[in-house]
Amino acid sequence: MNQHNLAEKSTLLVVDDTPDNLLLMNDLLKDDYKVKLAGSGEKALKIAGSDSPPDLILLDIMMPVMDGYEVCRRLKQDPKTMNIPIIFLTAKAEVGDEKKGLELGAVDYIIKPVSPPIVIARVKSHLALKVMADFLHDRNDFLELEVARRTREVVAIQDVTILALASLAETRDSDTGNHIRRTQFYVKALAEKLRDHPRFSWFLTESNINMLFKSAPLHDIGKVGIPDRILLKPGRFEPYEFEIMKSHTTLGYNAIVQAENALGTHVDFLSFAKSIALSHQEKWDGSGYPKGLAGDAIPIPARLMAVADVYDALISRRVYKDGMAHEQAVHIMLEGRGSHFDADMIDAFIDIQQEFIAIAQRFADTDSDMDKKKDYLLGANLGELL
Repeated sequence: MNQHNLAEKSTLLVVDDTPDNLLLMNDLLKDDYKVKLAGSGEKALKIAGSDSPPDLILLDIMMPVMDGYEVCRRLKQDPKTMNIPIIFLTAKAEVGDEKKGLELGAVDYIIKPVSPPIVIARVKSHLALKVMADFLHDRNDFLELEVARRTREVVAIQDVTILALASLAETRDSDTGNHIRRTQFYVKALAEKLRDHPRFSWFLTESNINMLFKSAPLHDIGKVGIPDRILLKPGRFEPYEFEIMKSHTTLGYNAIVQAENALGTHVDFLSFAKSIALSHQEKWDGSGYPKGLAGDAIPIPARLMAVADVYDALISRRVYKDGMAHEQAVHIMLEGRGSHFDADMIDAFIDIQQEFIAIAQRFADTDSDMDKKKDYLLGANLGELL
């Protein structure tokens, strides 16, 4: 599209309180543009703010009631009209007058009596600039929307991938049911409770809490590598079996490290997933595994998961046991305050225990789930025997 064709489609608003000046400008511009005329500042504002605003405004300064400076000021203050280019057409020829007009946001300043070729040339130039500015603005808006859309897609894929991997681990451990969903929400609730605590506020930002929520389902991903004869065994493990079972922490950690290496870049939420997978079985007094970490040496994400994981294990039904009542589970958790668990985290858990109850009820395992577990466990054990 050439400039002339582009100009033919443009609408100009000429604002002047002198009818002869309006007629002069209309005759000058009507062959190339659609021209609207306004004899006052009030009418100009009404036309500019309508559903069919002009592409450019030619504005006189010396008008009664509302001068051109005030019209320009109001146009630039209104988001609907602030991007319409304004060219002052005026007999005010002082440098100070021109300076004031440009400072108010006008794109040009033409002194009367006007030269028709100059007016036509400058109108064309500023319309072309406006077309380019509108194009860049629209393109930027499109790009921002496209980036936002693709970001949502990436996040959705990321979330689905995490849950798929976590669910894969869970299908091998037939006793865990909705364990990954419950612990995910326990961790989030506990983190939000502690976000203003002086020991944790530096870490538990909104962004980090979101990443904790994303990564929590991967805490038992290493169970994929544990043999069925151990993973599915009802009852206590033999010492050598327990040693193999404990390796799920390092197996999970190594699997996430390998995934991160394959990506070839650092991924923030995977850092949380690594610390949770590796260290959620550590205990405050150093008697946990796999590294025997103690106190603040245990990563905060792992300490949060330890509270969530143990609580859920206590209240959940298994093929070989009934779940504990909440009160009994709380008693055991309190016994571990300062030995198994970070004391401040247990205190926070006590304060929000009703939230834990609500989460447990929301993602409770059904009788049908338990029947499926029994069938799965029986089939797995039969397979081991055969």
